[in-house]
Amino acid sequence: MEHIVDTQLGDERIVISTGKVAKQASGAVVVRYGETVVLVTVVAAQEPLTGTDFLPLTVEYQEKIYAAGRIPGNYFRREVGRPSEKEILTSRLIDRPIRPLFPKGFACETQVIATVLSMDQVHDPDILAMIGASAALEISDIPFNGPIASCRVCRIDGALVINPPMNLEAKSDINIIIAGSKTGVVMVEGGSREVAEADMLEAIFFGHEALKPVIDIQETLKQACGKPKRSFDPPKKDEAFAETIRKAIGDRLKQAILIPGKMDRHTALRRLKADLLSELGEEGLMRKEEVAAVFDDLKKETCRHLILKEGKRIDGRNFDEIRPITCEVGILPRPHGSALFTRGETQVLGVLTLGSSQDEQRIETLSGEESRPFMLHYNFPPFSVGEVKRLGGPSRRDIGHGGLSTRALESVLPDKKDFDYTIRLVSEVLESNGSSSMGTVCAGTLALMDGGVPIKAPVAGIAMGLVKEGDQVVILSDILGDEDHTGDMDFKVTGTSTGITALQMDIKILELDRGILERALNQAREGRLHILGKLLECIDKPRARISPYAPAITTIKINPDKIRDIIGPGGKMIRSIQSETNTRIEIDDSGTVKIAALNKEDGEAAIKRINGLTMEAEVGKVYEGTVVRVTDFGAFVQILPGTDGLVHISQLSTRRVTHVSDVVKEGDKIKVKVLEIQKDGKIRLSHKAVLEEGL
Repeated sequence: MEHIVDTQLGDERIVISTGKVAKQASGAVVVRYGETVVLVTVVAAQEPLTGTDFLPLTVEYQEKIYAAGRIPGNYFRREVGRPSEKEILTSRLIDRPIRPLFPKGFACETQVIATVLSMDQVHDPDILAMIGASAALEISDIPFNGPIASCRVCRIDGALVINPPMNLEAKSDINIIIAGSKTGVVMVEGGSREVAEADMLEAIFFGHEALKPVIDIQETLKQACGKPKRSFDPPKKDEAFAETIRKAIGDRLKQAILIPGKMDRHTALRRLKADLLSELGEEGLMRKEEVAAVFDDLKKETCRHLILKEGKRIDGRNFDEIRPITCEVGILPRPHGSALFTRGETQVLGVLTLGSSQDEQRIETLSGEESRPFMLHYNFPPFSVGEVKRLGGPSRRDIGHGGLSTRALESVLPDKKDFDYTIRLVSEVLESNGSSSMGTVCAGTLALMDGGVPIKAPVAGIAMGLVKEGDQVVILSDILGDEDHTGDMDFKVTGTSTGITALQMDIKILELDRGILERALNQAREGRLHILGKLLECIDKPRARISPYAPAITTIKINPDKIRDIIGPGGKMIRSIQSETNTRIEIDDSGTVKIAALNKEDGEAAIKRINGLTMEAEVGKVYEGTVVRVTDFGAFVQILPGTDGLVHISQLSTRRVTHVSDVVKEGDKIKVKVLEIQKDGKIRLSHKAVLEEGL
């Protein structure tokens, strides 16, 4: 039996149905918004994985090109290969708010699959996929502490709007995605154009209020057709054994945790764990995994106790204190811009490359083919955390960090008409101990300014943490990796001195209220301004010139009718010019020609070739031409490539000419003056006028 619920969300009604399709899944819903339709299924194995201390949850979001009424443009004409960046980022959006809502200790493999079945080019399917994941889990037998709901909030012309049409999102100065329960916010992700903290807070809770009816209809759906939740008992802990370990460790764990350096601290903790296993003897070896789990619990408990009860952080800083920062620019000779940003034990190398429009990234999406003139690629090699791993392509985490850093910087990039370059930034994380994504934003800002990119304002980023127990709340600025691991929130905020450009919030507790978010945003602003000051001490404005190794781009205009002359049959002419002058040439239908050259000489050579092909005759101007044909009544002379004119026999000389061949023959070079360009394009030339004027 099919069950359908619906409610208003923004200007459209959102409809959730179940019971008609995918009935063998643990839970399946179809979510419809306008003519965008997404199927979301969830399945969990019946038996838990053994020896697992984490939630084995995988989330896959997939866009079917048929959803937009198109056939895939690749060779195979089907959706193949790794997921697109959009699919990966949306999978993370679905995963992050639902992951903390599974009961602790649940170890059954669980998979959420969201499939876009129809796309109306108006409503983005990502919100539907997020809502569908919660709804499918709610009606399934899988333990889940939901429901939650999501929406997009944009501010357009000063007004906050829920889920605006996709074509209006680009006009907004706030564009964020909110996920929340009835009583608090669970996740925030998005970007903005230097907006104030108060405006961002208003947008977040405007969205939170709007998504509450979507939670109500999920509860209604669950009451109508939800399956009974499977019985689940969290793994029981041997409290007596845990207490034995606690006593055996004593104060040694606290002493190890308070070692400021990350590598020294981790070495001390590994030795302490090894000593503990040795001291426990045969029982310790037999219960090695249990010992490791208790050890990790005690480590987390100790870290939180230090913060909440003793007012101490692992490395001795105050709660709002930023680690020491050093910045360098211009450290690599050949790239077009480079910077090294170090904050504590996190270090990022930012590298800038400039290119022409032909270097833009072209991708196929449900909305059609898109071109991206700005790319930021984040790399996290294993040596950055002292590990040995196989190198491969970017992980989902890498894509996510790159996406956040992209949003942070793209709102301050110059307009294409003012800086006609494709921009690629690469973030090489060389050391990591807390928020390498925020280090990427800082290194990226420095590299852009070092490369002479006229950004509107420098951007810095900071990662905030939270430790909350009951009514006691501590907010931490510039968190370490261990503080992220043991805390309750990872809240990243980027911005200029004026306002926020991007933010991302994930929590490990059920929800956050307005008061905590407001405190976190204000404390983040103070930290961001401090970091910005350090960046500006290194370089206070973009360099006046781009690197001499960057391509020089020159733009000229030609008559659109001459475009075919530059391109030539089958593109032969333009390929020849590019090959011979070592340039890259782009032409649009308006007659705008862009020439990218690595040096001035090559650019000028290309311009000369193009001008030679596209110049038009001017009345009164003298040209040196070539006689291409001789007739009884005159000679035809080519004055420009593809442009001939007639020198009548009466205009060949200052004296009377009986036979044209007495004066000129084919192949001769003669100077001629343009007397007239007739309406039909015919050109009258004169050699006589040149002789009379002594030219």
